[in-house]
Amino acid sequence: MGTNPLDRKNTFCPISPTSGSQMTATDVLKVSILGKESIHCGFHLIPYIAQTVITTLASSTYVLITDTNVANFHLKSFEQEFEAALEQLSGANPRFLSYVIPPGETSKSRQGKADVEDFLLLNRCTRDTVILALGGGVIGDLIGFVAATFMRGVRFVQIPTTLLAMVDSSVGGKTAIDTPLGKNLIGAFWQPEYIFIDAAFLETLPSREFSNGMAEVVKTAAIWNEIEFGSLESSSAEIFAAIQTPSANFAGRTKATRSTAQQLLLSVIVGSISVKAHIVTIDERETGLRNLVNFGHTIGHAIEAVLTPTMLHGECVSVGMILEAEISRQMGILGQVGVGRLARCLKSYNLPISLSDPRIAGLPAAKLLTVDRLLDIMRVDKKNSGPSKKVVILSRVGATYEQKATIIPDSVIAKTLSEAAKVIPSVPKNDPVTMATPGSKSISNRALVLAALGDGTCRLKNLLHSDDTQVMMAALLELKGASFTWEDEGETLVVRGGKGSLSVPSKGKEIYLGNAGTAARFLTTVCTLVQSSPNDDVSTTIITGNARMKQRPIGPLVTALKANGSSIDFVESEGCLPLSIAPNGLRGGHIQLAASVSSQYVSSILLCAPYATEPVTLELIGGQVISQPYIDMTIAMMLEFGITVTRRVDPNTGTKLDIYDIPKGTYVNPEVYSIESDASSATYPLAIAAITGTTCTINNIGSASLQGDARFAIEVLQRMGCSVTQTPSSTTVRGPPMGQLKAIEEVDMEVMTDAFLTATALAAVANGKTRILGIANQRVKECNRIKAMMDQLAKFGVETIELDDGLEIIGKPCQELKRGVSVHCYDDHRVAMAFSVLSTVVEEMIIEEKRCVEKTWPNWWDDLENKIGIKVEGVDLASIAQKASASGTHAHNSSASVILIGMRGSGKTYVGGVAAAALSFTWVDADVYFEEKLKVGVREYVHEKGWPTFRATETEILKELLKEKATNHVISLGGGIVETPEARDLIKEYATKVGPVVHLSRSLDEVIKYLLEETARPAYGETIEDVFRRREPWFAECSSYDFVNHFGQGTYANEKGTREEIARFFKHITGQRLNLAPNVASGLRSYFLSLTYPDVTQAFSVIDEISEGADALELRVDLLRSAEDYDKPDAIPSNTFVADQVAALRRVSSLPIVFTVRSVSQGGAFPDRASEAAFELLKLALRLGVEYVDVEVTLPEKYIQELVSHKSSSNIIASFHDWSGKLKWNGPTVKEQYELANRFGDIIKIVGKANSVQDNFQLYDFVAKVTSLPLSKPIIALNMGVEGQMSRILNSTFSPITHPLLPIKAAPGQLSFKQIQEALHLLGLLPARRFYLFGTPITHSMSPTLHNTGFEILGLPYKYELLETADVGEEIKAAIASPDFGGASVTIPHKLDVIPLLDELSPAAEAIGAVNTIIPRATSAGGNTWKLLGDNTDWLGISDSISEYVANIDTALVIGAGGTSRAAIYALQSLNAKIIYLYNRTTTKARELAGAFPDARIKVLAAIEQWPAGVAPPSVIVSTVPATAQIPAAGDNIFPLSRKLFEYRNGPAVVVDMAYKPRETPLLELASEAGENWKTVPGLEVLLKQGYVQFEKWTGRQCPSNKVATRVRSKYGE
Repeated sequence: MGTNPLDRKNTFCPISPTSGSQMTATDVLKVSILGKESIHCGFHLIPYIAQTVITTLASSTYVLITDTNVANFHLKSFEQEFEAALEQLSGANPRFLSYVIPPGETSKSRQGKADVEDFLLLNRCTRDTVILALGGGVIGDLIGFVAATFMRGVRFVQIPTTLLAMVDSSVGGKTAIDTPLGKNLIGAFWQPEYIFIDAAFLETLPSREFSNGMAEVVKTAAIWNEIEFGSLESSSAEIFAAIQTPSANFAGRTKATRSTAQQLLLSVIVGSISVKAHIVTIDERETGLRNLVNFGHTIGHAIEAVLTPTMLHGECVSVGMILEAEISRQMGILGQVGVGRLARCLKSYNLPISLSDPRIAGLPAAKLLTVDRLLDIMRVDKKNSGPSKKVVILSRVGATYEQKATIIPDSVIAKTLSEAAKVIPSVPKNDPVTMATPGSKSISNRALVLAALGDGTCRLKNLLHSDDTQVMMAALLELKGASFTWEDEGETLVVRGGKGSLSVPSKGKEIYLGNAGTAARFLTTVCTLVQSSPNDDVSTTIITGNARMKQRPIGPLVTALKANGSSIDFVESEGCLPLSIAPNGLRGGHIQLAASVSSQYVSSILLCAPYATEPVTLELIGGQVISQPYIDMTIAMMLEFGITVTRRVDPNTGTKLDIYDIPKGTYVNPEVYSIESDASSATYPLAIAAITGTTCTINNIGSASLQGDARFAIEVLQRMGCSVTQTPSSTTVRGPPMGQLKAIEEVDMEVMTDAFLTATALAAVANGKTRILGIANQRVKECNRIKAMMDQLAKFGVETIELDDGLEIIGKPCQELKRGVSVHCYDDHRVAMAFSVLSTVVEEMIIEEKRCVEKTWPNWWDDLENKIGIKVEGVDLASIAQKASASGTHAHNSSASVILIGMRGSGKTYVGGVAAAALSFTWVDADVYFEEKLKVGVREYVHEKGWPTFRATETEILKELLKEKATNHVISLGGGIVETPEARDLIKEYATKVGPVVHLSRSLDEVIKYLLEETARPAYGETIEDVFRRREPWFAECSSYDFVNHFGQGTYANEKGTREEIARFFKHITGQRLNLAPNVASGLRSYFLSLTYPDVTQAFSVIDEISEGADALELRVDLLRSAEDYDKPDAIPSNTFVADQVAALRRVSSLPIVFTVRSVSQGGAFPDRASEAAFELLKLALRLGVEYVDVEVTLPEKYIQELVSHKSSSNIIASFHDWSGKLKWNGPTVKEQYELANRFGDIIKIVGKANSVQDNFQLYDFVAKVTSLPLSKPIIALNMGVEGQMSRILNSTFSPITHPLLPIKAAPGQLSFKQIQEALHLLGLLPARRFYLFGTPITHSMSPTLHNTGFEILGLPYKYELLETADVGEEIKAAIASPDFGGASVTIPHKLDVIPLLDELSPAAEAIGAVNTIIPRATSAGGNTWKLLGDNTDWLGISDSISEYVANIDTALVIGAGGTSRAAIYALQSLNAKIIYLYNRTTTKARELAGAFPDARIKVLAAIEQWPAGVAPPSVIVSTVPATAQIPAAGDNIFPLSRKLFEYRNGPAVVVDMAYKPRETPLLELASEAGENWKTVPGLEVLLKQGYVQFEKWTGRQCPSNKVATRVRSKYGE
């Protein structure tokens, strides 16, 4: 690395008072940079700074700039010293000015820079001005950039007040400001004249800020000087002490008054600065060598960009250093020893070292730390370009791989950043493999305790560098039980034992053990050895852990110790951590211990027993002792440290007893102790050899091992068909050919319990059933390992059976295991590594939580690739979920067939038929298909061959259907298809990979009623209820959707609603036609009505009225209450009740549903701690095909990912609610929440609480900013409360609305749709519009009444008028050209003549050849320009009138051949009428009309009632002739009518008369007498329906049809 600046002498400069000066003597250390000794370091330097600046930097003006935080501490002193120094000057009269700015990154901006510059200009500062930057990195960067550009560059001085600024940002001349697109993107290199490092400033620095700076100190040592790094490793307590003890009377200003702690602190600071100064001197402009100081910054800056300002720069760089060190390890450059040392050193300064650190993982923004996001941020970093990044790669502690940053491909970085791993199955390319595993965790932890308690110095070799050992070392340091240093580049740990002297940790310090069970058990007894001291500021030692550790048992050990006199309390749950342990010492004597749960309890007492007051006799009670080899290991190691443990023997039988005698004594540390490799870890590479048919040799583990797991090769692998060779110090395994592993009938693994997981993974692909016993204690490890292995193997289709003390595994051929499985590891290293063995032969397996292996083998994934030779890829689970969240994403092709399952009697036949018709698919009943294929009825087949044969044949039929009818079919399966496991697997696979599987559910009572009447199918042979209960879980397991079928037969109108709901559901889930709100689009406004009923059926009588103007209905699930739960405020509605509520709501409204489960803290009623119950309800919403599902960003990440991955046609509203009133729309929290929501939501929702009207303006600015970004998503941004009502008015996407008829408002400040429209109009955001009816005669038209009533009800500032003209002239042209033109209806005689004035015709208008509706369409974002679209809505009025009563049309009759007849034919064609009869008095005109619709299957009749023989008479009749032409009298213009027209009797039928008056025409009168199946539709009703369509096309709102119809009918009757 060239000359080490730390080896060069820094200049020590004692400063004495100069003539006439009042300055006291000051000793400083000077560091040279760029050839100038401009860095001056010392304590209490303010007088020295003032004197130096004024005497060496002559100026007319000195300007000190700082922030309010620093000003409170130091500004007054600077002003006094500068004024005093200036008074000493003769002649000149320079000014001293100060300027204070707000603290924080927000000041480091373009505006912040401009504010400072304006201050300088206003105070007439010139080019000789000297600027002093007093503060942290923000001040230094900002003011340095001001100095670089003000007057084209003025002199400036850096006076950093934080450790981070002292050792990093103040040195080197980099200056910059931030922009919205990134940090430090605009700046300059501008070197300061001086950098004054006053270490006394650090005494007022918060401890966290000091740690923040220590990250840079550690970084510098890590890249440059191992000796300095070693000092930092061992001196954290002393360095912290230097800032925690204030220096009285300016102590430290001179060398004589400087304490040892101050000297240490100053040497650390100067050492770090010297390295950077040396590098900057060589490479000022960062062209190569200077890149080295960016170690940890490439990734750290990306993390900081997401987590700022919550996490500090140094904290993010600390994590970045570990991740970049892991990249080096992945590349095979840096060993795990280096990574481990770096991690321990950073941790000793209270810095986070992983993204899972609770300080990071608990932040909402932490969810944004996806691999893709971090790489994107790195991409815009000025240090990077293209698909690679510049990363400083360590080769060892104190040295880098290159003397510059190394170019690293994104794929390598992504692999390290990813939280999951995917192994690419293959034969190890390094076969035969020879390797060693890391040091044994069990031996490492025992050796650490023994050496720490021992007398003398012990060098531990091959110590495991892992989470567990880091936790143990940190705890022993906290107890002041030993000191640690490193030798051999970190390969050897030097332990200086404390001879059993231990102290209570200082106040506020808990010993945190994470999930380290071994450390927790050992340290429980170690802490009893602590002796109290007068200097203690607390009375007990607290040991604690993470959530899982707080569940793991430690009760038997605590019981034994308390019985022996130790004072130990459970702080939270009985029998688990945390523990509070009093410093009373260990009494000793006879101790009884229950040892049937964990041998670690035994080892814990054994290890500490020599330090008890009395010799210990340890008696193990409570049944069979578990894991005896680990107890033997402890005893053997104690012997090597000088203490002999005697195990008693029965004198009569010679049987060993479970009684141990331990003498008093002190361990004598051996000079060197070598730790065996970990035998449990060795099972994984050996098992890979076994499963892949290759060879692996593990050194340092053999027959002489202390560890029971060393027997795994002989007792397990050899029995499975492997060739095993074992020497005292090595083990070699050669596997059989792939696929030929043999199952073991029974194996007792009590002596090697940790290895059972490896054996289980192998047994999954072994031939036969393997039984593993003796592992009951594995239920209380990092997780319940037996259950974990069973649950995860089930995902592969491997069957297991749980036993009292073990399990059975029924192996399957490898090729039969399911692919693409994602394995949950329960944060358990053994689970992850066991499944990594299986992943070498099973494709596309994802192993979640890959970092859990850091507990025992941190570099396992690197060794798997580099040493074994099997490729490993990183998998970012968050990015997978994000990619699945894109709007409109579907899990299947819209033409994929739909599978229906459910109980017989659930309605599969009816629903399947209607669904098939709606989708234009073919319906197939699997039972009918069965009968047609086998030429025998199902009932007979079962009777003849029995149920088992039927089920097998039924499964084969299923395979055939899924293969041959995979597209464009609706397939209804038999109710019992789920009884067969193979059939269930087929259906589940179809639902996962191919298309929708819908479970039709119906209440048990309805099913029973149906089945008691049905006789076509064979009887069950058991109660219907038993069958129902057994199958229900299978139906849920196999299906991707639920359709609640509560539809019964009723009136024709109800039948229409049923058909429409079935069509809506199936079109939505297949993606044929998504039932989403069309107004949720840029430039439009959309609203949802918040239903606040405990039971939505209470709203049905007024549902049309309360939903006026709404685009969707919000179902507030948290407010729902069944009858039995009505008075229970914390009740959680059941899935069944909620599903019924959704189904009921579907029956009365086709509006999309917004499914919301709002918790109490979010302003709702759902219990805050019931996140799992909320998750289950949200999953139900997706299964019900709900259009919009509101998902709070605060929901656990794993829940969000699962919801996103299963959303299919549903849209997710990613929401965040803050009711505290503290949310600032211009603050970082909103930005964090927006970015988090943007990651997985289709719509973003952020809700705060307004304290003033100003909050709404800040909200509006925020929305304007984010919506201006490319590909921005719709956003709902609201402020709660009366003060926030403006935000509800201005919000454009899904504004929640209320209605006066609702029982309560869903939120304070909520407005009705009408109120919002009126407010928008007053604000000028909803201009008045004019609508017209063009034609003549139109005096008696009902259209003004229709439309103006609708406008009035909805609060729209629109007016509908009559414009009667004889032709399409200037009046009409002026009307449609007016800026306030909103639209027009067109009637005779202008339906053709108006077309030349239009820009475009709809397909309907072109086909019909006439326009009855003109719609202005905006062609610019502001709506200032538009084009005119001509449409025809007559056909929609006709179509809707027909479909209300008739679903399937075989034959129809149209009477007349004018313009309206064209609309009638177009309507019938759209309804798929099979034959359309056309009758007109002039046959030639009828034929002309028929020719205009060649695809409509029209047959022209010579006589009105003469349809061909054998053809059914029409079920639909549409008359388009005047009522006067229907009078039965002679004449050429008469259409003769008779009852023969209404002969159709095979179902519902309808006659539609387009004649406007009278209401009851002769045709309708005749039809009303024809029979109950004939329904009549007068022309007025058609007018209303087409008018409703016009209304919606003009306004984007559904017309309030009930009220409008009432008023029109009233007006019509006048």
